[in-house]
Amino acid sequence: MIGKTAIVGNGDGIMVFKAAGVDTFPADNEKKARDILRKVAKEYQIIFLTEDLARPLTEFLKRFDEEPYPVVLSIPSGAGSDGYGMEVLKSAMERALGVDILFHND
Repeated sequence: MIGKTAIVGNGDGIMVFKAAGVDTFPADNEKKARDILRKVAKEYQIIFLTEDLARPLTEFLKRFDEEPYPVVLSIPSGAGSDGYGMEVLKSAMERALGVDILFHND
């Protein structure tokens, strides 16, 4: 599992990651994404998941918080960001540190 990176998402937008050596797994709906995540979680350390699929899988993704690997990161899809990835990052930072150091608003 050393250093393997994957992306799960819909559309041709994920194919650009192939050029960077990231293994791509197309999924056009949340059920397919869930099935793929179950399989690739055993083999990959870092898994990118497009926000459009990550948001409906929020509860399912919580299981990955219990182990150090894989790290599942939400990224914007080809349609852009809906802010979900930043919400998850903010929540994780607050949980880990007890304070919001990245998005602190005065």
